Amino acid sequence: MPAVRDIETALFSLAPRELAMKWDNVGLLVGECEKEVHHVLIALDVTEAVAEEARQTGAELIAAHHPVMNCHWSPVQSLRNDTLQGHLLRKLVRDGTSVICMHTNLDAAQGGVNDALAQRLGLEQTEIMEGGEGIVRMGLLPEPMPVSQFLELVRKRLRPNGIRYVEKTGTVQRVAVGGGACGEYFEAAVREHCDAFVTADLKYNQFLDAGALGLCLVDAGHFPTEDVVCSVLEQFLTERFPDLKVTKASSHWERIQYYV
Repeated sequence: MPAVRDIETALFSLAPRELAMKWDNVGLLVGECEKEVHHVLIALDVTEAVAEEARQTGAELIAAHHPVMNCHWSPVQSLRNDTLQGHLLRKLVRDGTSVICMHTNLDAAQGGVNDALAQRLGLEQTEIMEGGEGIVRMGLLPEPMPVSQFLELVRKRLRPNGIRYVEKTGTVQRVAVGGGACGEYFEAAVREHCDAFVTADLKYNQFLDAGALGLCLVDAGHFPTEDVVCSVLEQFLTERFPDLKVTKASSHWERIQYYV
């Protein structure tokens, strides 16, 4: 059976470390390099529920997208059980669960988050969008469609609990996608003559500006726009290590609700 180090090496062949942004924290973040692995649990985030699921199912390793600790926005200054981060990290160490995270390198990688998102939405002739830092993809729908039909497509394919958007006149065919918080690239999508941009975590002023520029800006949620990569990781590890048990976490799903 592979060791934790072997699985990290394999994942870096899918999403090279060099593709990660300078501030990012990727790779093996918790655990023992040489520990033998029989079961990997795939999840978008390493939550307390996911950590407990790993313990209960006997998964020695969690492979996740979002870093379990990222010193860019949440420096690890202590390891206390009375903080959310400290409590989670202590549990992982206590349970002997290793954690590998592939973040912005997986966003940018060929076949990674944004290629998976483009594929899920049925985009064709997909390419890297100029001005999207190698992350954002753009492509064409098979045929033009009204905004209302496009939103229904997003709803069916990504299954978000709700969608925020700003409408545009005319139809949608040329679409940019950026899983997670990629709102900063909406102007680049306009420059590339996109009709719509699907991303998440958008700000009020971004909706206003996009509307003024004639772009259908769509916030389909952080989890729904990135969770598509979990099936990619599951398939990749299953093919690379045929004897390894690989499952997607059942305890992690979209938590944000919309009350209307």
